[in-house]
Amino acid sequence: MSCRKVSTVLIIANLAKDEAAPLLDQMRSYLDARGFRATVFSFRGKPEVPEFGAHDLAISLGGDGTVLFSARVLAGRDIPILPVNLGNFGFITEISKEEWQDAFEKYVQGVLRVGRRVLLRIRVMRGGLEVFSALALNDVVIASGGSSKLVRLQAFVSGFPIVRYRADGVIVSTPTGSTAYSAAAGGPMLHPEMEAMQMAPICPFSLSHRPLVIPASEEVSLLVEEGQRAQILLTADGQNVFPLREGDAVFASVADMRIGIVQSDRRNFYTILKEKLGWSRGPDA
Repeated sequence: MSCRKVSTVLIIANLAKDEAAPLLDQMRSYLDARGFRATVFSFRGKPEVPEFGAHDLAISLGGDGTVLFSARVLAGRDIPILPVNLGNFGFITEISKEEWQDAFEKYVQGVLRVGRRVLLRIRVMRGGLEVFSALALNDVVIASGGSSKLVRLQAFVSGFPIVRYRADGVIVSTPTGSTAYSAAAGGPMLHPEMEAMQMAPICPFSLSHRPLVIPASEEVSLLVEEGQRAQILLTADGQNVFPLREGDAVFASVADMRIGIVQSDRRNFYTILKEKLGWSRGPDA
């Protein structure tokens, strides 16, 4: 175990959280007193994507949504994220607001490990041209923009036709996102550091359509069929929305970059899973 070289820290703070502003002031004072140079990016609502310089560590101050935003804007920069949760523990944010100083010091000392998470690279092709691209730490969802309207999609894995969906939509998720919307749609929960992705239909018209776990080496593509009865929307991480047209092809693959998430030494994925799902209360819970 050896100390990590940390001199510059980026704080990404969601000020829509009531406790964010006072904790942000506390963080800045603490880091300044310890000789660390802190840069702050704070926002309310939907933030604009900023330009960041070089930093040794990022602190995400908010909830899981703030971590998703942070992961996308820091992708490819090799800046680990220390996620501090304001509220109930999320599946990504394992560190509470009372623990952040201890976690920060342990990270600098080399005590806390950094888990590597895959990102999805998403592309939309229309008439042979790429009209949209995005990264996602959680998932990409293709669904109707109207209520109770089935969508019709053809699904392929690495170009091989798999199934034609009639469903409320389809979710392609990372292992990190497998505990989110995908889990609600009946998909399995994967360890967040696995090298894989998952495709799950949302309320499919056929009971034979089941979620599918796919190796990271494959590529998923979804073709929007003709004859849709409603507007079809693509949503990445619940934060980035793009309207699709009939004939569009959506490609999702594991990106060639990873995002580092600092892990707590007080709880892990399994303990949070146990708490969130009430497994500790016995078989009748």
